Amino acid sequence: MNRLQTRFILAFVSVIFLVMLIPLTFSALMRTFNLVEPTPELIAALETLPAETVAQFQLFFREFIPRQIAIFIIGGGTVGLVMGIFLARSLVRPLDKLAAAARSFGSRNLSQRVQVSGSEEIVALADAFNEMAGRLEEAETLRRNLLADVAHELRTPVTVIQGNLRAILDDVYPLEKEEVARLYEQTRLLTRLIDDLRELAQAEASQLSLNMATVDVATLVKETAVAFQPIAQTQEVELHAELLGHLPPIQADEARLRQSLHNLVGNALRHTPAGGHILLAVEQVNEVLEIRVQDSGSGMTPEQISHVFDRFYRADPSRSRESGGTGLGLAIVRAIAKAHGGEVTAVSPGLNQGSSFTLTLPLSA
Repeated sequence: MNRLQTRFILAFVSVIFLVMLIPLTFSALMRTFNLVEPTPELIAALETLPAETVAQFQLFFREFIPRQIAIFIIGGGTVGLVMGIFLARSLVRPLDKLAAAARSFGSRNLSQRVQVSGSEEIVALADAFNEMAGRLEEAETLRRNLLADVAHELRTPVTVIQGNLRAILDDVYPLEKEEVARLYEQTRLLTRLIDDLRELAQAEASQLSLNMATVDVATLVKETAVAFQPIAQTQEVELHAELLGHLPPIQADEARLRQSLHNLVGNALRHTPAGGHILLAVEQVNEVLEIRVQDSGSGMTPEQISHVFDRFYRADPSRSRESGGTGLGLAIVRAIAKAHGGEVTAVSPGLNQGSSFTLTLPLSA
């Protein structure tokens, strides 16, 4: 009795039998009040009719009505049972498929989906299940990729540290400050990588904390350009900022925006050779602020553009961790942009034709 299908069948058959109680009750009332046998008054009233007509009336009351009631009971009960079974199975079958799909998740088969069919409620339930399954599969894919990426990225500095320490213990390398400084630099790289991973994990889990306040983006852009001027001059790269039109303040996390601009400008400097130039510009376009970082550097192919915001992606695989960064800077920029309700995009005409990154921020949070 705990199965939903059984309950549906019993409920449907019960309704059919309740409906059939109406003619049964009518027949019982007829017999109770002696309506099956014609009364003298009724016969006297029918004396004016032909005898054959009276006989037909008597036959109708004696045989036809009881027979039809019996046929109705048997036929109605059979139809009710068949229809109850059919309807119950049609209603319960999608739920059985949902249960089977849910059980398959226990074996890590997150690609399982159910067919969307049935009543509106069943369709809504199937849609919700498929949406949940898609999110779980995406989360599992992100988790596996993150573990693989972290293991790969941590292996290099750890291997360097272990190798150098082993060489020092074997007296291959002398224990001098220069060697210790190289090891210390590797630990700094590990610390930066761990910090970036922590921020990126918080952002992807929608747990990135934002200290929202009124931010003057024009001032932030100018300060970023000034901060990177010494590095640009050392690399013989021209760096300048442009403030286009009226730039209203916005509600944002100033530290996060500063980090985003530093990541974008730092990425441009890594890919711009000596003699090149970088433009850091900001302007209001409709109801958003657009911050653009354009460079005349190595550029990107369409395939590279599609992956440029992925974790640990480097357009130039030959770059080392020291010269190429952790590979998380642009992914963090995208996460910060989404946390502010904005976005970041990249375009490039092609290899060796420069690139342009645009950070779009809404004027109202």
